[in-house]
Amino acid sequence: MGELQELQERRSFECRLTPDRALQTLDEAEAFLRDRGLLTRTTDSALPSLFDACHEEPYAPDRAGFGQWPRTKWWWSGALLERNGIYGPKIHRGKTLYLTDQTAAIADPICRSEIERMKADDPGWALLLRHLGDAGPSSAEDLRTELELKPRELKAIRSPLERCGAVVSLRLAESRLARWDQVFPDTSVRGGIEDLIVAGVRAAVVAPERELQRWFSWSWLVGPGLVERLVEDRRLARPEREWICLGERE
Repeated sequence: MGELQELQERRSFECRLTPDRALQTLDEAEAFLRDRGLLTRTTDSALPSLFDACHEEPYAPDRAGFGQWPRTKWWWSGALLERNGIYGPKIHRGKTLYLTDQTAAIADPICRSEIERMKADDPGWALLLRHLGDAGPSSAEDLRTELELKPRELKAIRSPLERCGAVVSLRLAESRLARWDQVFPDTSVRGGIEDLIVAGVRAAVVAPERELQRWFSWSWLVGPGLVERLVEDRRLARPEREWICLGERE
């Protein structure tokens, strides 16, 4: 058996890709997240997926979107975010990425820098970020009233801020927003895009190299030079051409 095949078999087990490994309870789902470090909600890449690990038929097979969520476990999506030490920023290119305390600390330097970058790049973004900084976490209704914004205007402002991790929807209500530094107040002394890519590869076990640039919203930070540097540093490795796994140093 070749190295890539061994890695793919290990991935199948650790990412719960077979029905015999299906998640049965929310506690198991939390343990799965803490084991992998990060999860997407639905399957769209080599990153492990919460709903894929449920192995349950969709509750509305003839409907797209929410209809494809698991028939009885769809509510896990929000319930998981009610647990302590679990975060759900939309840094997976605008989609929720479940993080633990440890992986949130890795993303922290990037999300904090995005607050400052977005504040400087657009007056609308700056307005919302300053208001949240002064007023604290706020409901969408309060933001519309206090900032005199129409629903579409608020959505146009908040969406890119959520996508880059500067703003996060609080776990208790999707309409309540906070800045990243309010949700994760203690500045991390470690982390950054290289560590986050390595964490993603660890979670996936093995992944197509072409995917790495599409895992996170900050695609401009993930170029061929970054991956090559991680390979040279032996933090990542290529078991075969165009495939990536953890290197000897990890």
